[in-house]
Amino acid sequence: PAVPRHAVTGYWQNFNNGATVQKISDVPDRYDIIAVAFAEATTTPGAVSFSLDSAGLGGYTVDQFKADIKAKQAAGKSVILSVGGERGTVSVNDSASAANFATSLYTLMQQYGFDGVDIDLENGLNPTYMSQALRALSQKAGGHLVLTMAPQTLDMQSTTGGYFQTALNVKDILTVVNMQYYNSGSMLGCDGKVYSQGTVDFLTALACIQLEGGLDPSQVGLGLPASTRGAGSGYVAPSVVNAALDCLAHGTSCGSFKPARTYPGIRGAMTWSTNWDAANGNAWSNAVGPHVHGLP
Repeated sequence: PAVPRHAVTGYWQNFNNGATVQKISDVPDRYDIIAVAFAEATTTPGAVSFSLDSAGLGGYTVDQFKADIKAKQAAGKSVILSVGGERGTVSVNDSASAANFATSLYTLMQQYGFDGVDIDLENGLNPTYMSQALRALSQKAGGHLVLTMAPQTLDMQSTTGGYFQTALNVKDILTVVNMQYYNSGSMLGCDGKVYSQGTVDFLTALACIQLEGGLDPSQVGLGLPASTRGAGSGYVAPSVVNAALDCLAHGTSCGSFKPARTYPGIRGAMTWSTNWDAANGNAWSNAVGPHVHGLP
């Protein structure tokens, strides 16, 4: 399935951490991209593996999981495999590990039916070899690969950073960068002023760095927690997410920061996680989903 012009991404937890345990089939239709969290490092440099936590997910079987992925795809959704996470230690630092990364991910895509990959590495990355790895994966998977990234705010402050460089290096095959606007300290906006997380200005002024730094508006999304329990800090009400999207797309509902131009093509929003959303009555996706899908 093709990712829609304006899309909502949600992470699905392959573990039980107190949020609502879900099957893929339980994820609401408001989500266009479901990122399965997480693929993990193996003893082979660069390679990753994935195993379904059937015990932690109430006996969810691999066959059910695969069938649920197919059903989501039949409904026009994309299901991808996220690499990394807060504790992820995948390292791609040379050509051999880049090849291992691409080969192992393509094997998992074939095994489970994933549409692509999400890069959620929170310990930095090497733009030369990660770009090499993603190009190799794209060549194996073909033109329909869904490629997303979820950098931390610090990773996207400057185009000289490894994450930002990687995104620009693979811009022609990149679907969306959903930066994590949470668990962050104060950051610089594109106007050089400092903004604190938890505000509409934090979302718009930081998104502006990516929008003016070389990414297409269709490659920029706003990543936020689905509830106060979904992150240590940075939660904002869904209405704030919607206001930031309106500010960027239309120039309306802005805070003190107003971008110099509008970006009607902005892709949408992401949340951690569909499980925390469910634990909160799906309040996030019920509010943000229709708003994203109603963008111009």
